[in-house]
Amino acid sequence: MTDVHVLRVFTDADGRFGNPLGVLLGAADWAADERQELAARLGYSETVFVDDASTGRLQIFTPACELAFAGHPLVGVGALLARTTGRPPRELRPVRLAEPVPARTDHDGTVWVRGAVADAPPWEHERLAGPAEVEGLVPPPLGRSPSAGEDKRWRRTQTWAWQDEAAGEVRARVFAADYGVVEDEACGSASLLLSAYLSRELTIRHGRGSVVRARPLGTDHAEIGGRVVHDGVRQVARMPRP
Repeated sequence: MTDVHVLRVFTDADGRFGNPLGVLLGAADWAADERQELAARLGYSETVFVDDASTGRLQIFTPACELAFAGHPLVGVGALLARTTGRPPRELRPVRLAEPVPARTDHDGTVWVRGAVADAPPWEHERLAGPAEVEGLVPPPLGRSPSAGEDKRWRRTQTWAWQDEAAGEVRARVFAADYGVVEDEACGSASLLLSAYLSRELTIRHGRGSVVRARPLGTDHAEIGGRVVHDGVRQVARMPRP
């Protein structure tokens, strides 16, 4: 059996909500096909395989594919490595990126990671009239592809509206059928892109009630931060290899 740490990333101040994440530590002997199979079996929007906790070397998989960069997995791993090693990491090293991802932890426990706009997945953004319209969206079941002329927001789009524009408060939801999930409860990379595009520091109420903080850094980088709750360890079977 294999231990999978289960986290909720981008919780609210009371530790509620948050996007579930699976993390395997000491995963260096897991082959790429094993990683993809387990990510699909777990069904979280992402699962992280940490090859080396001392350097932060890792890979990120959705149920459908590998990602070079993703926000909620990196924020979650930053919190988990701080918990397991006793010191917050200063950088993380996704293997598909040429440069490490800077990380930091605030005194209140908020974990931040910095990312390049060019490294984020190619999310679309759709602004709606208000929070009620965002909340009223009903995505189709996974596996049903939009036909010609149908709304394609369900594939990989962050829908959003201002909740309080003056305060930089946003209401958002992400739909991600291209990555093997109907809806991503709290998407860090899409929020990073939104902050960069708007050139605004944002507090984003995401999904059912998760909270993502984002701020632009120059024209081509931004950072995202949030709180993380550890929900324990789940044991899963490792599939036998042929």
